Amino acid sequence: MITIGLTGSIGMGKSTVAQMFRDEGIPVFDADDAVHELQGVGGRLVAEIERHFPGTTGPQGVDRQALGAQVFDNEPAMRKLEAIVHPAVGEERRRFIDSHGSAPLVVLDIPLLFETGGAAHVDRIVVVSADAQTQRDRVLARSGMTEAKFLTILEKQTPDAEKRARADHVIDTGTPISETRDQVRALIACLLPQAG
Repeated sequence: MITIGLTGSIGMGKSTVAQMFRDEGIPVFDADDAVHELQGVGGRLVAEIERHFPGTTGPQGVDRQALGAQVFDNEPAMRKLEAIVHPAVGEERRRFIDSHGSAPLVVLDIPLLFETGGAAHVDRIVVVSADAQTQRDRVLARSGMTEAKFLTILEKQTPDAEKRARADHVIDTGTPISETRDQVRALIACLLPQAG
């Protein structure tokens, strides 16, 4: 099995590319989905998060807005939250890989692959990227997004140029979607023989 670490900065089209891998029959682990499950109704991290961040949970699990208000510009609080969440996501990722043991390729969709040290635990790194203007336009079109919030998020992420430099493969999403899909298919065709 070849494990592909799929990452990309905000607004680069990573979720779209992850779906393209799924469409080609490649199992995809979505770290964000795992976080939502762990923090949702009955999620196993809800009680621990409430213990450390009082008032941030309710009947629907973690109130992401309330939690965000406590950690967004508070580095020690963010580190504490990451110490709760990252190991649990790692356990879910290992379960996913074990459950797809016969698959030649699996994709691990991890937005903070470099920031959390996840790059050391995959066989190939695929970075999804587009030009800065395309990224900015996509992000600012999101509901509730502001220029200031976008810049704050960018500051916390490994710069796109560095991600591209560290990647084994780059998928360009600044092209028509059919061309992006062709890039995904070409990459799968390249990696499948290597997976035996």
